[in-house]
Amino acid sequence: MKWWQKAVIYEIYPKSFYDSNGDGIGDIPGIIKKLPYIKDLGVYAIWLTPIYLSPQVDNGYDVADYRKVDPMFGATDDLKELIKEAHKQNIKVILDMVANHTSDQCVWFRESKKSKDNYFSDFYIWKDPKPDGSAPNNWAASFGGSAWTYVPERNQYYLHYYASQQPDLNWENPIVRQYIFDAMRYWKAQGVDGWRLDVITQISKDLTFKDAPKVPGKKYVPLKNTSGPHMHKFIHELNREVLSPFDMMSVGEAPNSSIDEILKLTAPEREELDMAFSFEHMRIDKATGPNGELAVKKPDFKQLKDVLSKMQTKLANKAWNALYFENHDRSRIPSRWGDDKKYRYESATAFATILHGLCGTPFVFQGEEIGMTNPQYDMNQYEDIELKNSYQEQVEEKKLLTTKEFLDVEHKIARDNSRAPMQWNSSKNAGFSQGTPWYQVNPNYDEINVEKDRQSKKSVFKYYQDLIKLRHNEDILTEGTYKELIPEDENVFAYKRDLNDKHWLVLVNLTSKTIPMADLKSDEIKNYSKIIIHNYEGQEEKQLRPYEAVILAK
Repeated sequence: MKWWQKAVIYEIYPKSFYDSNGDGIGDIPGIIKKLPYIKDLGVYAIWLTPIYLSPQVDNGYDVADYRKVDPMFGATDDLKELIKEAHKQNIKVILDMVANHTSDQCVWFRESKKSKDNYFSDFYIWKDPKPDGSAPNNWAASFGGSAWTYVPERNQYYLHYYASQQPDLNWENPIVRQYIFDAMRYWKAQGVDGWRLDVITQISKDLTFKDAPKVPGKKYVPLKNTSGPHMHKFIHELNREVLSPFDMMSVGEAPNSSIDEILKLTAPEREELDMAFSFEHMRIDKATGPNGELAVKKPDFKQLKDVLSKMQTKLANKAWNALYFENHDRSRIPSRWGDDKKYRYESATAFATILHGLCGTPFVFQGEEIGMTNPQYDMNQYEDIELKNSYQEQVEEKKLLTTKEFLDVEHKIARDNSRAPMQWNSSKNAGFSQGTPWYQVNPNYDEINVEKDRQSKKSVFKYYQDLIKLRHNEDILTEGTYKELIPEDENVFAYKRDLNDKHWLVLVNLTSKTIPMADLKSDEIKNYSKIIIHNYEGQEEKQLRPYEAVILAK
C-alpha cells in the first residue's frame, strides 16, 4: 500500500493555528512549535491551507505569487524548516495548490488586463460584452452576483467562479498549465510531499459559454455542472508532468462531482488523482427556502449512510476514498449534526468512529480532535467573504431573511465556524496569541481547549489517538471489505469490516435518544461482543445510549 493509504492527515489552517510572534496571526514557526503535539496525535501528514503571498480576500485562496510565502506566515526559509523538522518526526507535508484562479493582484492578471495582445493576455478567460454591453452570459459566481466582471482597458469581461478578485485561469492555454506545473515543481524541490488541489474539477470550462437555463427570480444562475470537457485531460497532464515523476500524493477538491465522476478521477489506471473530496455527504442538512433563501433542515442520517455506503462500495477495489466531516469550509460536527452541549464528547467521538472505521484516508481538521464547536457570533464578527456577500444579497438587498434568521442558518453551516483560532488552553486568547487575534476566539475556550481535554476523563483527543492507532495497526480498516447492516434505520449506523478471519462491527447511535437494541433489525449484530474501542465506559446489552459508538469484534 502507498503511505497515504495507511495515513491519517491533519489539516492546518495556519492563520488560526498558533501565533509565535504576537501579531495575532498564526504562522509557520507556530506550526513548528506545535509539531510535538501533532506527532503525539499520531498522524502521518499535515496539510496546510494556502501560505502563498495573497491579499487575503478569500483567506489565501486568492494567490498573488505561487512561489513566495506570505510574510504574515513567515519566510520561505521557515517553510523549509517546517518541512525539515516534520520529516525528522516522520510527518509528511502537503501544500494546497489553487490552480483554478489567482488573485487579481497577481502580476499575470495585472498584465493580462492591460490589453488584448500582451504575453499574459490569454492567461485568463476574457469575453466580449453582449450587444447591450451586459455580461457574456448569466452565470452566477459561487460567492454571489455575476461570474463576470468588466474591465474598461480591454472592453471585455473576465470570468471568476468565485469572488471578482479571483479571476479564473485559462487552462486551454498550454503556457498557463506549464506555469502552474513549474510552481508545483518549485515546492517539490523544497521538500513538499503532496498536494491538495483546490476546486481542481473546475479548471476546464464549458467552452460554448451559453446562458444557463433560467431560474425564476434569479438574474444570475449557479452552474450545476462546473466541469468542462477537458477536465480529465488537464488533470492527467498534471499527473504526468508533476505528480507521477516526483511521486507526490494528490487529493482533489471535487465540487458537484458525482460518485461516478470521482471514480474516474481516482481510478489508478487513469493516472489522474490519488483521492478526491466528494461533497455529497455534506449536504444532508442543506435546504433552500421557497424564495431561494438560505436554509437548513434537520440532518438526514439515512441519506448520510446511503452516500457513505455508496462511496465505499463503488470505489471498493477500484479507487481510494478521502474521508472527512470537518475542514476549513465546513462547520464543527458536534454543533452541526450532534449535540455540542450535553453530549459534546459523545457526538464528537461518534462521528469520528463512523469516519475512521471506513475504508479510505481520514482527514482531521485542527480542533476536531478536541471537539471544538461552532461559535455563535454576531454578523459584524464574521470575516468570510462568502458569508458577507450572502448577507448583503439575502438580507440587505432582497430582504428574504431577517438578520436573526440569517444567523440562525449560518450558526449551523458557515465556513467561518471552523476558522476561529485553535483553543490551546484557558489563558488569554485560548493560548493562541499574545496579541489581538485576527479573528475572535470562541468564548467557550475556557471549557474546551487542548490542555483541559487531555486531562479529562472524557478526552476527545485520547479517543482520536486510539482511533488513529487502529488505522495504523489494523489492516482490516484499510484492506477489509465493507457491508452496511440495517440500511433502512434512520438513527443507527451499523456496518461490518471483514478481512480473512477477522470480523469487526462499527455500531453508532446518531441521535441524543436512547435506542433499544431490540429495535435494530439485524440478527448479525448480536454476534459481536469483544470491544475494540468504545466512547462509553461499560456496555449495556439492551440499549444504545445517546451518541454511543463502539467497534466490536466477533
